[in-house]
Amino acid sequence: MCVEAARLAPSADNVQPWRFIVLDDPAYKKLFCESVLTGLFRRTRFIEKAPVIVVLAAKTSLIVHRVGKRVVKTDVQLIDMGIAGEHFVLQAQELGIGTCWINMFSPKRAKRFLGLPSGMRVISLIAMGYPAEGATKNRRDLPLDSILFYNKNRIK
Repeated sequence: MCVEAARLAPSADNVQPWRFIVLDDPAYKKLFCESVLTGLFRRTRFIEKAPVIVVLAAKTSLIVHRVGKRVVKTDVQLIDMGIAGEHFVLQAQELGIGTCWINMFSPKRAKRFLGLPSGMRVISLIAMGYPAEGATKNRRDLPLDSILFYNKNRIK
């Protein structure tokens, strides 16, 4: 269901660059984490304990992304992937599944480990599982009045 929600996400020129690789075999996840979460990225090694790790990969050969990056000076591919990834995690939340979006890893090592072709890029990892009781109580969300502004209100 989570991939179905992500599949329906909008993308630039509807190119749908996303690909989802589900890692749910404990031994394979362990090898993946040992290979991809080393050195500086070791502090995200906790995701090895998650029941599932989802790898978000993107097709890199799409013209709309290359042109978009030059014309509007924005990595449109990352926006597309972020939208799809957020659809994925919101659906997981709806199902009572906790997620943790991980960007602290070696994309090159992940790509090599997974044997992805040259036209693919690993963007993010999403760890998934059922949260422990009370696990989200320590969140410190900013108050609404510090993030929402209207018309001529000045950002603080």
